[in-house]
Amino acid sequence: MELIQTLEQYAWIGWLVLITIFLVIEMLTLDFTFLMLGIGSVAGFFSDLAGAPIWLQVVVAAVAAALLLFFLRPPLLRRLRRGEDPAKSNVEALIGLHGQVVSTISRVSGQVRLSNGDVWTARTRANGEIPPATAVTVLAIDGATAVVAPTDESTTESEDDA
Repeated sequence: MELIQTLEQYAWIGWLVLITIFLVIEMLTLDFTFLMLGIGSVAGFFSDLAGAPIWLQVVVAAVAAALLLFFLRPPLLRRLRRGEDPAKSNVEALIGLHGQVVSTISRVSGQVRLSNGDVWTARTRANGEIPPATAVTVLAIDGATAVVAPTDESTTESEDDA
């Protein structure tokens, strides 16, 4: 019984430690999750200052954090990400790009020069080979290999894959 009274007497220190930990983690992650947990801990801290028992402090902190996580965090994330550049980059930017076969492409090997000037190793999903100088479209990127199809067939193959 004495332990519980001591915990209740010094619970405010625990709340301050939790708030500090959550805010430091939030500064490292920048995802708003730990910010919401930190604000929930602030609610627990204030309920301690109001004289609530320890179990009620924990309930107040948990409910406040849950409400913030489910109702405040999603709009904050949407607002934060609203200004992102919508342009595709890296591998995503290569899908759908046109190119021309440099060396014969089979299911195993080949090379293609893409319209952005890059030369990639390439392969095809279909049986058979694609001869040099054939126009192709990138369907996917598999590691460092472009999966391509002749331009006239690329739209039907990509629709079949979806």
